[in-house]
Amino acid sequence: MARIETVAVHGGERRPGPEGAVVFPIYQSTVYSVPPGTDYHDLPYIRLNSTPSQAYLHDKLAALEGAEAGLATTSGMAAITTALHSVLRTGDHLLVGNCLYGGTHDFLTEHAADFGWEVTFIDPQRPDTWEAAPNTKAILVESIANPLMRVGKLREVVEFARRNGLVSLIDNTFATPVNFRPAELGFDLSLHSATKYLNGHSDIVAGAVIGRAEHVERVRTTLNHFGGSLDPHAGFLLARGLKTLALRVGAQNASAQRLAEFLAARPEISEVNYPGLPAHPDHEHAAELFTGFGGMLSLRLTGGAPAAQSLIDALEIPYDAPSLGGVESLITRPAVTSHAGMSRADREALGITDDLVRISVGIENTEDLIADFTRALTEL
Repeated sequence: MARIETVAVHGGERRPGPEGAVVFPIYQSTVYSVPPGTDYHDLPYIRLNSTPSQAYLHDKLAALEGAEAGLATTSGMAAITTALHSVLRTGDHLLVGNCLYGGTHDFLTEHAADFGWEVTFIDPQRPDTWEAAPNTKAILVESIANPLMRVGKLREVVEFARRNGLVSLIDNTFATPVNFRPAELGFDLSLHSATKYLNGHSDIVAGAVIGRAEHVERVRTTLNHFGGSLDPHAGFLLARGLKTLALRVGAQNASAQRLAEFLAARPEISEVNYPGLPAHPDHEHAAELFTGFGGMLSLRLTGGAPAAQSLIDALEIPYDAPSLGGVESLITRPAVTSHAGMSRADREALGITDDLVRISVGIENTEDLIADFTRALTEL
């Protein structure tokens, strides 16, 4: 089996490509001639996610995680919400990890009841507390939880889902297919904000659903009706970004590990959250699950929220911006950006306090990043 660096470049490619092209072209057309009797969802049409450009991208996405099928969406939230709509009906019950991306949390707490869904938040680290009711249909967790970098008992999630006949879903945005391939562990669906690492250049918004063909096809049918198909040009940029994914994430893994170790030793820092650190509560099982610990870390400073903002203001290399996964380093306070939609009580119950700082490590020289943090911390 080819290694991830090779799969990222060649997985899903057409050989030979159209007209002999090495780089797969953009099919901008919305209209195609088709044989009589073609099923509606198989008509080549951008909204139906079935044009040559889309089929090519979907094959590349599936190849990355060694899965049966893939699907691109207009955003990561489109991937999450459409996947949930494809597996849940009125009266169904969902189990979901209690530390989530703010958008996912807000969607479930503000809109699930509108669809007649019941939602129970669970601790992904405590399988003994999970309970499935007769109407429980699915379980959703994150591979590395945003923004505290906790890693749940993912193997146990899959086993629990199988035992109880549930669809298992995982948001794999932070880990990426380079570090973790959910299909290999047995997850039914893997979800991504492709805006982040998969594209890697902070210039498109997209999402991805990857996994078992029967489940991905249900998501595609739902997406076709919701109209959340990805534009062909954005899909072209995403496919291009995928080719360098392994190189980018490999560099980010290594740089984040060194930066986390450096920060953990600084007196100005009271806490560093990074699963690659032996002191991290989930380090042992994360090391068994992942081939790398990712490019994301978070921290708290001894000076609290004022010191956190001062650090952000003093740094010169990272941008003060709330996204992640690009080639440039970013730094933000989740309480006022990615998780601002949560109530203060909900944030603080999870540990997303005002002094928490989240860092997305880019591909800059590691020594330059450490020098920048050294100078900024010294100025506090």
